[in-house]
Amino acid sequence: MSSVNGRKFFEKAVENWPAKVLSVALALVLFVFHEMSMLEDRFFSVPLKIETNGNLVPSSSYPRMIRVSLRGEANSIYPILEDDIEVYVDLTKYNDPGFYKAPIQIRKKGTAVGVDPLEINVDPLEIAVGLDQKLSKYVPLTPSFRGYLETGYELVSYTMDPSQVEIEGPQGIINGITELPTDYIELNGRHENFTTTVRVLNRDPLMMIRGSGTVEFRGFIQELIMLKNFDNLLIGITGLNDKFLASPEVSVGSVRLEGGQNRLEDYIPWGAIMTLDCANIDEPGTYSIPVQVTVPPLFTVVRYDPQEVIVEIIPSEHEDDHEEDQG
Repeated sequence: MSSVNGRKFFEKAVENWPAKVLSVALALVLFVFHEMSMLEDRFFSVPLKIETNGNLVPSSSYPRMIRVSLRGEANSIYPILEDDIEVYVDLTKYNDPGFYKAPIQIRKKGTAVGVDPLEINVDPLEIAVGLDQKLSKYVPLTPSFRGYLETGYELVSYTMDPSQVEIEGPQGIINGITELPTDYIELNGRHENFTTTVRVLNRDPLMMIRGSGTVEFRGFIQELIMLKNFDNLLIGITGLNDKFLASPEVSVGSVRLEGGQNRLEDYIPWGAIMTLDCANIDEPGTYSIPVQVTVPPLFTVVRYDPQEVIVEIIPSEHEDDHEEDQG
C-alpha cells in the first residue's frame, strides 16, 4: 500500500514538471530582480597609484584620477570613506625601461572591508604607461618677478633660502632640467627691503621636488642714484663789511650734484648755494676768493665751477662820504 502511495506522490510531483520548473525559475528571477532593485550606486574618483620596483618611475602621462562605482545597499556603501578604496597598477615585475599595459586593481581598507553585498567597478579598466630609470639631482632656483618698484628705486641684490632644491623623476625628464623658477614675487610699489615666501614651480607632474617646495626670498632695495647739473646759479657774497663793496669778475656758476633720484629731481636751490666768504677782508684791493657750495646733506657735490673768483673790493659810497666829512 505504501509503495502505491509513493508512486502516486512521485507521479503527482512530476506531473507538469516543465511548468513547475519554469515557475521556480521565474520566482528566483523575481527575487533576484527585487534584491537588485534594492541596491544603489555611488560614484566618486580616487587618485591612481603606480607601484614599481623602486628603480623605475612613470615617464609618460597617465590618468591621475580613476572613476570608481560602488553598488550595494545604501546603508552600507555611503558610510564607506573614499580614502578606503585604493586603486593601483602593479608594475613591480618590470625591471627595464619601456611602455607597459596593466589592469587597474582595487584594494579595500578600513570602512570598505567586510561590506556585503559590495560591487566595485573602475573606469578605465586598464592603462598603458611608460617607465624610465629614476634619477635625482640638485638644481638652482631662479626668482620670477611681477610688477615694478616705486619710481626711483631699484632691486640691488637678493638672497634665497634654499638657493637650490633636489628634484626626482624619470631620467629623460630630469636630465633636461637645469633650473626651476619660483612663483611670482610681487614688486609693485615696494621701496624698501622685504622678505616673502613663495612656492617653487613644478610644471611637470612626473617630477617631484624634495623638501617643502617653498623658498624664502629676501630683496634689498635702494633709491636710484642720479647726477644732475644746476647752471646759472648766482654767486652770493657773504661776510663783507658794510664799508666795502665787492665786484666779482664772475657772478654765476654751476654745480653738479649726486643723490637719490626722487629727491634730486624735486630739489630746487633756494637762495645762493654758491658763495664767496669775504669776512676776513679789512681793506680795499683785489682778492682771489674760493667758492663755497652749500647743499642739503642728502646730496653730494661732484664738481662746481668756478672754484674761485677774482673779486675787487672797493670802499662803499657811505664810507667815501664819511671820509670827506672828516676831511
